[in-house]
Amino acid sequence: MRSSKPKLPTETSNISGSAVLASRQSARVAKAAARRSAILNAALDEFSACGFAAARLDDVARRADVAKGTIYLHFKDKEALFQELIRFQLNPVVGTFEAALASDLPLRTILDQAIEIFVREIYGTHRKEVMRLIITEGPRFPALAEFYYREVLARLLKALRARLTRALERGEIADDTLIRFPQLLGAVSVIAIVWHGLFDRFEPLDVRAMMRAYFDRLFPQAGRSA
Repeated sequence: MRSSKPKLPTETSNISGSAVLASRQSARVAKAAARRSAILNAALDEFSACGFAAARLDDVARRADVAKGTIYLHFKDKEALFQELIRFQLNPVVGTFEAALASDLPLRTILDQAIEIFVREIYGTHRKEVMRLIITEGPRFPALAEFYYREVLARLLKALRARLTRALERGEIADDTLIRFPQLLGAVSVIAIVWHGLFDRFEPLDVRAMMRAYFDRLFPQAGRSA
């Protein structure tokens, strides 16, 4: 039986060359992603320390250990950087909230899960600084407030209203008050963020316990999940 024809050296060289190019391209993409993450983390530190208005891209670059021009390779300007910071920090958590609200578990069980998500993924991390910045800077920079509303609040409100509508149909809530005003469910988180920024050093707040107490009052007819 005739043996198969061996590959020509040129064919082997082409395959090897393609693999090298693919490896280099992958390394460049990974490096760019790491640099982008470093810039966003540095931006959060700078915005948190100085506020949006006073923050300077030169100082963001210094914190990220990159040239200022590198920032402009990824972001058009300071506002675009802040908008991407909102996406980068909060989109994953919003997705977690949406998934919890879409489940078929009892409403109160879902709310207990939401408390843990907020305490663990927002209040216990630097993400709370993004919320604090929107509260403090939003009135002066309405475009940022509008962006935050579209990217974060509108999604949460939609998911809340859908779950609360099912809760009303199942008799888990007595009327449509919370469907019309789902902001009531989020009010306690805003209180926690404001308190932390202003008064926590005088009187530390047990956020988890406060949120549970708040929902106990909102839903006196439903016991907490174990």
